[in-house]
Amino acid sequence: MDDRKKDQSIQSHANFDGDSATGDRTQIRQDQQNQQPPQIDPSLADAQAVAASLGVDPNTGLSQAEAERRLAQYGPNELASAPPVPKWKKFLAQFKDPLVYLLLAATGISLIAWFIEKANAAPGAEGGEILPFDAIVIVLILIVNAVLGYIQESKAEEAVEALSQMTAPQTNVLRDGKIARINTVDVVPGDMVVLGEGDSIPADGRLLAAASLRVAEASLTGESVPVGKNVDTLAEAKALGDRANMVFNGTSVTQGTGRAIVTSTGMRTQVGKIADLLQATDDDDSPLQKEMNYVSKILGIAVCIIAAVVLVALALTEGFNDIHDVIDSLLLSVSLAVAAVPEGLAAILTVVLALGVRRMAEHHAIVKKLHSVETLGSASVICSDKTGTLTRNEMTVERVVTPSGEVQLTGTGYAPEGRMIAIPDAGLTSTPSPAQEAAQLEAVATLAVGALANDGELRENTGAGDGSAASDITWEAVGDPTEVSLIVAARKVKADRKYANYTRIGEIPFTSDRKRMAVVAQDNADAGRLTVFAKGAPDVLLGYCSRIAVNGAVRPMTQGDRQQILAAVERLSAEAYRTLGQAYRPLGTASLADVPGVAINAAGHVVDIAEQSDVLENDLIWVGMVGIIDPPRTEVRDSVAEAHRAGIRTVMITGDHPLTAARIASDLGIIDATGAADLGSTVLTGTQLDELPDEAAFDNATRNISVYARVAPEHKLKIVESLQRQGNIVAMTGDGVNDAPAVKTADIGVAMGITGTEVTKQSAKMILADDNFSTIVEAVREGRGIFDNIRKFLRYLLSSNVGEVFTVFGGVMLAGFLGIAQPGSQGVTVPLLATQLLWINLLTDAAPALAMGVDPSTDDVMARKPRKLTDRVIDGQMWRDIIFIGIIMAAVTLIGMDMHLAGGLFTDRSVDAIGHDAQMTEARTMGFTILVFAQMLNALCSRSHDQSVFVGLFANKWLWGAIALSALLQVAVIYVPFLNTAFGTVPLSAGAWAECLGLALIVLVASELRKFVLRAMHRR
Repeated sequence: MDDRKKDQSIQSHANFDGDSATGDRTQIRQDQQNQQPPQIDPSLADAQAVAASLGVDPNTGLSQAEAERRLAQYGPNELASAPPVPKWKKFLAQFKDPLVYLLLAATGISLIAWFIEKANAAPGAEGGEILPFDAIVIVLILIVNAVLGYIQESKAEEAVEALSQMTAPQTNVLRDGKIARINTVDVVPGDMVVLGEGDSIPADGRLLAAASLRVAEASLTGESVPVGKNVDTLAEAKALGDRANMVFNGTSVTQGTGRAIVTSTGMRTQVGKIADLLQATDDDDSPLQKEMNYVSKILGIAVCIIAAVVLVALALTEGFNDIHDVIDSLLLSVSLAVAAVPEGLAAILTVVLALGVRRMAEHHAIVKKLHSVETLGSASVICSDKTGTLTRNEMTVERVVTPSGEVQLTGTGYAPEGRMIAIPDAGLTSTPSPAQEAAQLEAVATLAVGALANDGELRENTGAGDGSAASDITWEAVGDPTEVSLIVAARKVKADRKYANYTRIGEIPFTSDRKRMAVVAQDNADAGRLTVFAKGAPDVLLGYCSRIAVNGAVRPMTQGDRQQILAAVERLSAEAYRTLGQAYRPLGTASLADVPGVAINAAGHVVDIAEQSDVLENDLIWVGMVGIIDPPRTEVRDSVAEAHRAGIRTVMITGDHPLTAARIASDLGIIDATGAADLGSTVLTGTQLDELPDEAAFDNATRNISVYARVAPEHKLKIVESLQRQGNIVAMTGDGVNDAPAVKTADIGVAMGITGTEVTKQSAKMILADDNFSTIVEAVREGRGIFDNIRKFLRYLLSSNVGEVFTVFGGVMLAGFLGIAQPGSQGVTVPLLATQLLWINLLTDAAPALAMGVDPSTDDVMARKPRKLTDRVIDGQMWRDIIFIGIIMAAVTLIGMDMHLAGGLFTDRSVDAIGHDAQMTEARTMGFTILVFAQMLNALCSRSHDQSVFVGLFANKWLWGAIALSALLQVAVIYVPFLNTAFGTVPLSAGAWAECLGLALIVLVASELRKFVLRAMHRR
């Protein structure tokens, strides 16, 4: 049954029909929320008086024009939030990072060194650099990094805001006499809000109508159980929790239906008045964020240890002879720190997640938080409801079984077009027998009862034509498709004529615990006499029936009748039909107060009939039952198979009959055909779950059973908790309000975007815009792909940074051996300048890393078992990759430098013609360039741990574009004069370029050889 009951259950004579209207949200100043209309205390006034004070007709609601005027006057219906952070503050926040502080310290040290060098210059000498280029370059790169970080953060915020808009809560209101669904933020004072089970209440309001309405107000009053509501005017002012005729913003409907006049919105609601006491809590870091913090910490500690070892070794072997030695040593420490930490990592990670989540939204999977992606890719069990998720949710009544026989209805979908066909008994002619004629009459009565005990609505919409052609007319199901299917079937056989004179006066609503509903209606053609009409699960409804209607006569129901009905249920369920029984009971009076056993309060009024089901829902007369078909989605079977291939188990949890559940599960491949025939070993019911003796038995059952039928909401929660105890990462779908606890408890709560209630959507981490199981599997695929890409650019960035650390460390420790330091010289000579390392980390590394965030999968991500959340993002295998590539990268960089320094291993003797300072500048340019191109090739290698770089080499055009951009930037650093000065580079010859590219290629060759060995070991 649909959780969102319509106004029909409140005032059946009102004809609420028409289109949904939303209207663009008007931009309004925050202080407009203080301009709420003056009004009387709504809880102490009659509802009609409240409506008059707000200038609204309760029967038609506000007009769209008036609603827009009030929205402009009073402001949006939202709580005041903290003022937006100014852009300049967001920009400055980019500098609030320990690494930036370290680089600023390096800037200060560089300035001090420059001043000392200028001060100690001999008279008449040039005195070193004209300007402190190192300090200037560090500051400029910090500014560029801040700009890039600001832009990337803004894009991520835009992505999150777009997701928020997609999941914005909505509300049913009465506008221009029609029910419209609008964004909650557009609700205004005077709006008529239509409430149903599972709805979040959008604003404070005075109830005008209530049918068995109960509201959970724990978030506002602390009341632990849902509170019953009514429309009675209070005699005196009472505390919030006792205002039974009021509903409040932020609470939710757990049962029944209602209609309320909005009295306050935004900050003038009760929640708004205490908003200052509601402190926003920061979200805990996700496992991925914690892993990044851990990696940064490890790298920082490693760098500090390396720097300390180098400084102590230099102090012991050479000592610090002057201030220059001290400054050089400090700059060495800064260079190591700059080399070790990938400065742009946090911003790149955020952008990659934002891009991935945006792609998932395009596939109808709306992830509410960026970092939920890592959990999504780890799902090992998907628990799904059947109706609408595994099936099409296009309910059609095909069979009607009555005490006299069975009929079939033709036609599909929601168009009320079709006819009733008698199902002849074996050996009979096509001419209907008297029994078949009786069955047809009983079928009409059965469908009439089902249409009366109903909260659905069938809307007729006229298309672009003049409405005269059948093609211009479309039919829309409003409410639960199961209920609408009964209305469609009743219209097909003209059963609607049987209930045209009835007016509903009360309802005992459907709940997942009761598995039935009933209405009390008066017959205006029979002096207003009352009748109870009920429908529900046949095996449940039979327990409340004592009589049966056969061939126009009512007689006591026998045990044989019950067995025959239950046998028909089994037969239809085995054919994948969903069954619903119908029954009724004439009350023989026009007043509920005259019904024996009905409770009357002190004021002489009948107590809410929803609390008197034991009086009204007994001694019912069974009329028949319907078989409703909901075909499986054709694409779901392939999705279930793909999930199975990915190591993900699919579990069906439904309220349907076990045979129906088994048949659908078998059709979809959740269980095999043998299992469908042997229900005892493949399907468990809620009753059987309750009979399990302890937690261990429950866990054993959920470990082996994948289909659950006739379950209540508490069973769903227990199943989720049991699967989690077994170490599974559980995704759980839900739509009704009672599903919210299970959805919230699951590792990945999934709400239905079409049929889901607002409460469930708020509890979920992901929303399916199309209510399709296949979308969950596609989201898992996307989640795994995103997580793989995060690992790719982490492997790339960290191996590149480790290569830089080993280059600096090796260059200092082997300075004399490589020719970096002249024989007999004192002090420290760093192989690469801090400005060069910053250029690599912040500019040339960033573009390839971002491009790897959208890299196509290099292998089949759905051919792997799910990753455990306890597994490290950067595991031992990846650390080995990182260190191996880092060592190779450092080795080829130092060899390239050595080739251009006198006194090294591979020296080109032509360099002897220039001085050591010129040699060092050229060697640094070589090492700088080799390192940049080695990292570009490393970007290609890092796309997979063991797959060849040549597999899908050109699949990522963005990566090749990023590599081209990085190459152009490096060429500019080498050939643009002012950049030569800033970064300590000189132009290179063609031969030097050949050396750079040849040495850089060694990184790719070494990586390919290692991958070849790994693949060979795996094959063994």
